[in-house]
Amino acid sequence: MSCGAGLIRYSASFLLVMFCAAALSAAPLPPAAPTQAQITVLYDAFGKSSDMHKDWGHAALVEYGGKRILFDTSNNPDILAHNAQVKGIDLSKLDFVVMSHRHGDHMGGLSYVLKVNPAVKIYAPKEGFGVYGADLPSTCYRNDASLPPEQPYYDGAPPDIMRWIGLARGELSTRGQKHRNRS
Repeated sequence: MSCGAGLIRYSASFLLVMFCAAALSAAPLPPAAPTQAQITVLYDAFGKSSDMHKDWGHAALVEYGGKRILFDTSNNPDILAHNAQVKGIDLSKLDFVVMSHRHGDHMGGLSYVLKVNPAVKIYAPKEGFGVYGADLPSTCYRNDASLPPEQPYYDGAPPDIMRWIGLARGELSTRGQKHRNRS
């Protein structure tokens, strides 16, 4: 992906966060000041030296219109927990989480967020295939006849439809909690 395409994706994702914050009418837990807008970076590989741990990935707390929104959840749940503590951010008090896309460095800390806030709403993009996507016809699977017989996936005979569960079906189940996939 080019830098320009990445900037467009993040700008569009940020606008989605702002739209969701303005559109939701549920009471916040505790609210940010209604006139205050603030973004607190919780996870990044850059910045001045501090008690924050740097790592590949991204997470930021967006406070806007009285809402507390976690945008992405980072790469490592332990580092996210540490950095949130350093910044004095309580992730159990979020209105919702927005996942920009399905790369591990943007959703790897989700296990920590769900541990401290198991009922939080999660908004995720609808993608064509994979974690947030749909089923895939086996015609997309390339069978390599040069592999030894024990190495091809599905013994070289994939099912007609390769099915994905979880978010592909509209829900993420974790520790008995259900989280709706909003696309």
